[in-house]
This record gives sequence, structure tokens and C-alpha cells, in this order.
Amino acid sequence: MLYLIQLAKPSGGAEEHNVLLPAIPELVWSAIIIAIFFFVILKFMYPKYKEITEKRATTIKDGLEKAAQAKKEIADANTQSEQALRQAHEEAARIRSEAQESAKRIVAEAKTQASEEAERINAQAQRQVEANRQAAEISLKTEVGMLAAELAENIVGEQLTDRDLSARVIDRFLDQLETSCEKESVRK
Repeated sequence: MLYLIQLAKPSGGAEEHNVLLPAIPELVWSAIIIAIFFFVILKFMYPKYKEITEKRATTIKDGLEKAAQAKKEIADANTQSEQALRQAHEEAARIRSEAQESAKRIVAEAKTQASEEAERINAQAQRQVEANRQAAEISLKTEVGMLAAELAENIVGEQLTDRDLSARVIDRFLDQLETSCEKESVRK
């Protein structure tokens, strides 16, 4: 470093130009060129740069506003869809409960109808059984009466031509037969 300092010092009486320091005209021209460069940049480039950055800032700001708007719309849509889903669940639950009530009512009606139909069939069967029993009883009485009349004719040895007498004999015989059957059924 010392060597450089010695090179920079003038060795003689005349003033020599220092290598490390530029000459004054070079400094002036360099300052003018730098001033022109800054003037051109400030005049032409800076407004363009400012315009581009403002556009970019506006675009970013609009994008953020649109994103916020979209986010709000998405939140509103989610709220609406959740509300619609809740309403759908409530409607489904209401429909299920109505269906269950309707099914219970239909089952109860079917049971009532089946019970009424069974009672009607049972009553009809009872009437039929009673009619068959009465028909069998009448048929049996008639046959027993005929047999009793024949037996009485055989015992007495003559034919019973009097119908009233025959009917009284048959009725008395049947009454005695019924009484003896009832006594037998009470003993059992």
C-alpha cells in the first residue's frame, strides 16, 4: 500500500496528475452523464414503473376484494346448504313419524276389521251349528217318535190310528228320554 501512495505523490517540481483521483473534466462529464441518466429515468422510466406498480396494487386489491366476496358467498352458500340439509332431515323425520302413525292406524283398522269379520263368521257358524242342531234334534225326535210309536204298537198289539194320541205318547216318551239324558250328564 505504501508503494501505491508513493506512486501517487509527485516526484518532481511539476504537478503531475494523480492516478487515484480522476481529472476535473472527467468528473464534470461523469456528473453530467449521471444527471442525464437520472433525468431520463425520472422522466420516462419512473412514471411507467409507478403506473405498473399502481396497476398491480389495484389488481391485487381487486383480487383480494373478490376473494373476500367469494369467501363470503361460500360461507352463505354453506349456511344455506346446512339449513336446507337440516330442513330435509326434519322433513324426513316428520314423514317417517307420519308413516309410522299411518301404519299403526292401518294395522289397528285391519285388526278391528279382522276381529269384526271373525266375530261375524263365528256368529254365522254358531247360527249354522244351532240350525243344524235343531234340524238334527227335530229329525231325531221324529225318528225316535216313529220308533216309539212302532214300539208302542208292537207292545200294545194294535196300530195307533189316532194321531193326537200318537203325538202325546211320543212327546211323553221324548220328555222322559231328555230327563234321563240330563241326569246322566249331571252325574258325569
